[in-house]
Amino acid sequence: MIPADPERIITAARSWLGTPYHDQASLKGVGCDCLGLARGVWREVVGSEPFTMPPYSRDWGETGPREVLAEGARRMMIEVEPSYAGPGALVVFRMKPRAIAKHVGILTAPNSFLHAYEQLGVIEVPLTQSWHRRIAFAFLFPEKI
Repeated sequence: MIPADPERIITAARSWLGTPYHDQASLKGVGCDCLGLARGVWREVVGSEPFTMPPYSRDWGETGPREVLAEGARRMMIEVEPSYAGPGALVVFRMKPRAIAKHVGILTAPNSFLHAYEQLGVIEVPLTQSWHRRIAFAFLFPEKI
């Protein structure tokens, strides 16, 4: 797979800024959660989603041994070491030590990222040390398939 142009990813992601937070949604300007944001950027840059997203609960990643988000991303994206992830990369965060990685964002610069956050919607924020140390996985969007 060939990686998509990072600038296209960032432009597409920033077009979602201000979209309200809505669990399990993926509609620009209407509502999305963090995964819905990634799905929307995928549709804009890569094309149709390769599979239907099954319903998930808010606490889906609180238990269990499987890294569901990482496994799904590996099926359709290019995995890179988190330390090599640059602007345009999708990063998967582990919100608690030893918990399942269950939050995603898109790097927009070496020190900032964009994500959908409950009560705030889609925002671009600094990639603080607190956020940086939570990155468990990183992936590149592929060019159109």
